[in-house]
Amino acid sequence: MNGAGEWPTRDLLSHRASTTPNATAVIDADTDEEWTFGEFDRKVDAVTERLENVVYGPDDRLGVLMETRVAFATVYFAAMRRGVTVVPLNVRETAAELESKASRTAIDAIVCESETEALALEIATRPVVSVDDPEHDDVTSIRPVAEADAIPTPLERDRTHLLMFTSGTSGEPKVVRLTVGNLVASAAASAYRLGVDPDDRWLCCLPMYHMGGLAPVVRSTLYGTTAVIQRRFDPRETARVIETDDITGVSLVPTMCKRLLDAGWTPPDALRFVLLGGAPASQELIERCRERGVPVHPTYGMTETASQIATARPADAFSHPGTVGQPLGCTDVSIVDEDGTTVDAGETGEFVISGPTVTPGYLDDEETEASFGDRGLHTGDIGYRDSAGRLWILNRRSDRIVTGGENVDPGEVIEALRSHPRVENAAVVGLADEEWGERVAALVVPVSETCSDADLDAGLLLAHCDDRLAGFKQPKTIGFADELPRTASGTVDREAVRERLRRSGTDVTEST
Repeated sequence: MNGAGEWPTRDLLSHRASTTPNATAVIDADTDEEWTFGEFDRKVDAVTERLENVVYGPDDRLGVLMETRVAFATVYFAAMRRGVTVVPLNVRETAAELESKASRTAIDAIVCESETEALALEIATRPVVSVDDPEHDDVTSIRPVAEADAIPTPLERDRTHLLMFTSGTSGEPKVVRLTVGNLVASAAASAYRLGVDPDDRWLCCLPMYHMGGLAPVVRSTLYGTTAVIQRRFDPRETARVIETDDITGVSLVPTMCKRLLDAGWTPPDALRFVLLGGAPASQELIERCRERGVPVHPTYGMTETASQIATARPADAFSHPGTVGQPLGCTDVSIVDEDGTTVDAGETGEFVISGPTVTPGYLDDEETEASFGDRGLHTGDIGYRDSAGRLWILNRRSDRIVTGGENVDPGEVIEALRSHPRVENAAVVGLADEEWGERVAALVVPVSETCSDADLDAGLLLAHCDDRLAGFKQPKTIGFADELPRTASGTVDREAVRERLRRSGTDVTEST
């Protein structure tokens, strides 16, 4: 239990509602409904009461299979109020992918919505409840039927509160443990860099099953400011919401920002910051933001650090395009060589992170042991620090593909391709893409009896991958070869693979 003087002692919304109950907490950008912190607190109380027969206490884990919406935030704070661990699930993944994640995290129940109810039932060997009116007899509703007065469970600051998935270099997504302490420290560090104004309105239009989508809601609750939640990003509609709802801050991935600019968007005077993360921002995009007056803050972050590690303010972003800025307060970034020795400014090495935002570890103890050293969390990200302390990322991870803000592990795609009876081998890399940052590309070696793409075309491969991989993981460029190019040591020559795909790969679209 928390000792005297430690904070928070209960869920974050309870603290906020007792302090500023009449301040606006949440606005639904799609319906224009809004709730004060007092009203939202009572709404969460009612959902907390409905969860009592589903999850019971700190040892339980609640899967959340929902798109971005106010109901997601309600369930999230209700789970925190009950003291259960939240496991956000990616609604874009297939049933097979989700079943594996549900099994690995040993979730005790799943909360879904109308659009994900059938998918939840496919993966469920545990109770399924919905925030909407259920369509199946096996699903019960947790929509509030009456006001309730739930008693918040005392929080332990260092107890695991969230389990979130992120791709690792090992080929299987890692399960990251995050505590309430991590989230509070991240919110404080972000506030020191971005600033907080009492009239702030942070627009959340990123998926809330990612840290970048959940963080604005958590932080706004801590700050006592307003979170504006939009179910789906749309360049024209999002531009309208930013203008009419007096948005002062928004979190975007580079593809979203590019689409806003392509639609002719000019930011209103009220907009203080555009937090740009999830993938590297090109120098071209940063220059377009400068020309259009977008207050862009390129950021480097990880799920393992509850979001931001370093963030550049516009002045640095425009004068030194490509930098992600200096580390946030209380976040220590060491840059080490292959021997673990720190390197001087300007020298390249691996980023190692420590501080109160850093996860206590992964769900798998072996992964934790492999990733942590004396200086902290080894990220696998390569870059350098300049003489002014600005960080520069040269590559996110050696093999990882980041497409539209989504992480794709090549090994998972290779496994799906290899499961086709006519595929002998494959290599998967990322190719530069103007819209998505990177696109998934595959060089495929047919079995010897096939020997050509005449019997194994791109369409057949995509159809094969359709129920094995989420759409964003499926190859968008496919090429064929008699064998994979290799280095002298026998490993796949990834740059040679890229060159072969650039030269002779076929651009395709995912099957529907």
